[in-house]
Amino acid sequence: MGEILVLYYSRGGSVARLARQIARGIGEVSGMSARLRTVPAVAAVTQTARPAVPEEGAPYVSLVDLAECDGLLLGSPTRFGNMAAPMKHFLDGLGAEWVSGTLAGKPAAVFTSTASMHGGQESTLLSMQLPLLHHGCLIVGIPFTEPALSHTTGGGTPYGASHVAGANDDPQPTDDEAVLARALGRRVADIARRLSP
Repeated sequence: MGEILVLYYSRGGSVARLARQIARGIGEVSGMSARLRTVPAVAAVTQTARPAVPEEGAPYVSLVDLAECDGLLLGSPTRFGNMAAPMKHFLDGLGAEWVSGTLAGKPAAVFTSTASMHGGQESTLLSMQLPLLHHGCLIVGIPFTEPALSHTTGGGTPYGASHVAGANDDPQPTDDEAVLARALGRRVADIARRLSP
């Protein structure tokens, strides 16, 4: 069975909920399953080690997860139009994987959550794609053949799945956001299955 790594950082729960919808979409593809992982938070005090295991949610990612996956989805909340520091910190440490081509040729996609419609979701998605391109990933988006993309009033873009939490910081994706997240998971899993020998 092929596995798709769904790697995310979530502080308020929105990105984690999108990750679970993406995992559902992956599971809808015959012979494919999702491996949910997260990255530890970072702080200005770098001498303080994070616990080896998160208190709740998905386990922390390991380099083995990257090597073993057939495809990858990266998720992060927006931070001024860019990914959050914990995800960037993790990606910045993948020099050896870049040199060895660990992710080269694997399909990859991105997802995010933001507080407002103009909170930088599209620029965050695009900026998350840049390191994936450097690693040789095959970038997968959401085509307009997905009907929800044309009528969503919240998140969801051709660049990746997204969620708009709104002024009340609601972590629950709307129906359209969930549909588009599942569609993105299915697309990555289907492409990974087709590319598998």
